[in-house]
Amino acid sequence: MIHVTRSGAHLRDRAIACVLALIFCGAPVAAQKNKKTVSNDPSAGIDNNATVPIPTTDNGAVDLAISSMLGAWQIGDADRMHQYYADDVLVVSGAYEPPIAGWPAYLRSYQALRARTQAAQLERINSIIKVSGNSAWSTYQWDFSGVVDGAKANFRGHTTLVFEKREGKWLIVLNHTSMGEPPPAPAKPQK
Repeated sequence: MIHVTRSGAHLRDRAIACVLALIFCGAPVAAQKNKKTVSNDPSAGIDNNATVPIPTTDNGAVDLAISSMLGAWQIGDADRMHQYYADDVLVVSGAYEPPIAGWPAYLRSYQALRARTQAAQLERINSIIKVSGNSAWSTYQWDFSGVVDGAKANFRGHTTLVFEKREGKWLIVLNHTSMGEPPPAPAKPQK
């Protein structure tokens, strides 16, 4: 058996990272816009400022759902975020804790952490999306920076989301996040 000890600060940082991992489903910070403007025809009563979604592939729709969900997360709009989660979602965080079952339980965790987090930015990289019928999965790496409990925080990790297409809409039914080590601290200048 190998025994590993870690400093208290490292354990605290790791705990914060694991809680953050619970929330991040890893998408670009800004929601993607995939719309076109419709021309005005006064006789048809069409508003020239109206927009209509451009049809996308299922891969594009899943990618857009991820991006839109995190956009809602970043601005603290839980109602909009819920549009991308199934009510029976299962969330597995990077912390060694029981899975969170159902949107109401996940919402409580999200709101508790959101209250402690400011200036959050998340970059999603190396995304892969696979669609098969009414199921899809996406996996990617992410890099988080922000302020948690008044202190700057930087974390990296991986997330895998499983989607089901329900009534024509892609919904997250499983969110599994694992944590990597925090990014290395910048090198101190030599004197």
